[in-house]
Amino acid sequence: MEASQGSPLRVGVIGVGNWAKHGHLRVLDLLPQYTLQAVYSRRREAAEAAAREYRIGRVAASMDELIESHDIDLVLVLNTAPQHAQTVKRVIAAGKHVYCEWPLTTTLAGSEELLRLAETHGVRHVVGLQRRHAPHNRYVRDLIAQGYVGELRSVRMHVSMNYFQATRTRALEWTVPPENFSSVVSIYGGHFLDMLFSGTGWPVSIAALTPNQFPSVTIRETGVSMPTSTPDQLVLAGMLDGSAVVSVHIEGGKRNGSGVQIDITGTEGDLRITNASAFGDVGDDYEIFGAHGDKLALERLDVPDPYRRLPDSPLPSAVMELAELYWAYAHDVANGTHTAPTFADAVRMHRLLDSAQTSYRAREFARLDAAE
Repeated sequence: MEASQGSPLRVGVIGVGNWAKHGHLRVLDLLPQYTLQAVYSRRREAAEAAAREYRIGRVAASMDELIESHDIDLVLVLNTAPQHAQTVKRVIAAGKHVYCEWPLTTTLAGSEELLRLAETHGVRHVVGLQRRHAPHNRYVRDLIAQGYVGELRSVRMHVSMNYFQATRTRALEWTVPPENFSSVVSIYGGHFLDMLFSGTGWPVSIAALTPNQFPSVTIRETGVSMPTSTPDQLVLAGMLDGSAVVSVHIEGGKRNGSGVQIDITGTEGDLRITNASAFGDVGDDYEIFGAHGDKLALERLDVPDPYRRLPDSPLPSAVMELAELYWAYAHDVANGTHTAPTFADAVRMHRLLDSAQTSYRAREFARLDAAE
C-alpha cells in the first residue's frame, strides 16, 4: 500500500547496526516526509532500544512480519552486505519498495539479479550512494554543466582516512574477509566515485591498481589476527567520454593528514573541492574554490542557499548527506521523478570496481561498457 499524496512515507527498518543508528534513524527522525513504523533486528534488545529512542511504532517479531506488514510503504535493508541479497529478495517478493545500503550485494551477479527482480516486480528501488546529493556536489555538477571550467581536460581525486589499518576495532571486523565486498575500496570507493562521476561523467576506460598492503589484520579487542587479501588502496587512471583524463587515489590506514581533495581542470577555468575528513563529522564541510580565466588565484565559492533544502540540524555532515538522499527519494515519490540512485547505479558501480581489480590482475586497461 502506497502512502497517500502528502502523507509521510511509512518505513520499516531491518538492521540496527552502527550506521543505522548513527545515520538512518537520526535522519528519518529529522525529516517530516517519513514516519518510523516498525523495526526488526536479530538482536531484539537492539531493536527495542532503537524503538524507544526514536519512537518507532513497534518491534517486529520477525523479518517476515515486518516485510508483510500492510502499513509499511518502504523497507530499509540495513543489515550487513552478505545479508543484503536474501533480504532484498524477500522485500521485492512482497511487492514493497526497497532501500538497500551500499554495497548492494557482495557480487556483481547478485546485484544484477536484484535489479532484474525489482524491475520485474515494478517496485521502486534505492541504493545508499548518498554523496551525489550533497549540496556541494550538486553545485559543482551545475558549475561544470554551465561551463564554469569550459570543456573538461582532467579530473583528479584523492581520498584517504585513518580507518582500515592493520589493527581494527571489532566493529570493523566484517571489512576484513574479501568475500564480504566491504573494503575501503568497496565502501569509500563506491561512495566517492559515484559522487565524482555524477558530476564529471563516467570513464569509458580505466587502468587500476588494487593492492593489499595489510595482509594480516588484528582485531584490537580480541587480539585475533586474520589473513586477508582485501585491497587497501585503489589507484585508478582513465579516460572520460571525450579527451579528458581522470585519476583517483583512495587509501585506507593513512596515519595523518587524511581527507579529500578534488581538482577539476577545464579549458576555461579550474575547481578545487576539499574536506579535512573523508567521513564527515560535525563541521567537516566541503569547501569549493574556483577560478574562471587564466593565471588567477582560486577563490572560495560558497554554495548558494537554494541548494540547501533540509531542516536545520546539528547532525554530522556525513549524516546530512544521507538525509539528502532520503529527501530526494521522498521528492521522487511525490512527483513521479527518479533522481535518487537505484540498483542500476549500484550495478554500474560494482562493475567499475570489479573492472579495476580485473585491470590490476591483468596489468592492462579495462574497457567499460556504456551505461544502458
